[in-house]
Amino acid sequence: MTDVATPEAETLTDDDILQRFLRTKNQPTGSQTLGFRMVSVSQADRSVEVEFDARAELLLNPMKQIQGGYLCAMLDEAMSVACMVASGMTAVAPTLEMKTSFLRPGQPGKIKGIGKVVKWGRQVAFTEGELYDPEGRLLAKATGTAIPTPFQKYKK
Repeated sequence: MTDVATPEAETLTDDDILQRFLRTKNQPTGSQTLGFRMVSVSQADRSVEVEFDARAELLLNPMKQIQGGYLCAMLDEAMSVACMVASGMTAVAPTLEMKTSFLRPGQPGKIKGIGKVVKWGRQVAFTEGELYDPEGRLLAKATGTAIPTPFQKYKK
């Protein structure tokens, strides 16, 4: 794994990163809409577990299921956050492409998400994501590629 972190970068523990997410007062509106909450972080595995609170009044299609675009957004969020963790919280990773497979309909309520960085390269990160219902059934899977971008360059 090629590290994005610089030698001067602060080394954060998994709990430091988790607490940073849990305490944020600047959660993006898209994350708020999805009901995003970080559950656990593993820098060693380059993975995260997240939870979404899929609210019926915001995310349902006419069949009373979570609209597929929102499931894609949840997968993208999980994979993107895994990229931030893989970088030691020094970079974001805008998604270049994403392939999603829907295995069963999502219902309103809690949805567990797993995001993982399979490979972190100098110019591209390869990611995987999965969503599960409260009974542990796999709802959707995705793979993606993203562009690791240090925070300083992204903000310009």
